[in-house]
Amino acid sequence: MVPQELKYTDQHEWVRLEGSSVTVGITDHAQNALGEITFVELPAAGAELAQGDEACAIESCKAAAGVYAPADGKVTEANEALTDDPGLVNRDCYGEGWIYKMELSNPSQIEKLMTAEQYEQFLAEQEQ
Repeated sequence: MVPQELKYTDQHEWVRLEGSSVTVGITDHAQNALGEITFVELPAAGAELAQGDEACAIESCKAAAGVYAPADGKVTEANEALTDDPGLVNRDCYGEGWIYKMELSNPSQIEKLMTAEQYEQFLAEQEQ
């Protein structure tokens, strides 16, 4: 399941553009690969990130993984619900399981991310 309206990174983050801000989460593929998520280290509001910086970390029964900034900007909000219920990422990664929001300093960076079709192709190539 790859929602068509989102953009995607090669680190398996999804990005929902809303004006000059974005909501960021991990894809269904990523949450599946991680397995049962046990902890999400949320980024601090106000944190300045450059594209590719590690914004936060996710831990699961299987592994720990970084979540990276899809573009330059400032974290405006983190999904505090994940503190008490990190499993939201497993149950609803594209909805209630979002991880953080950021205000973009360079919105044009989002245009360079993968479309849903490109991300599906990327996944198919990764499996070969």
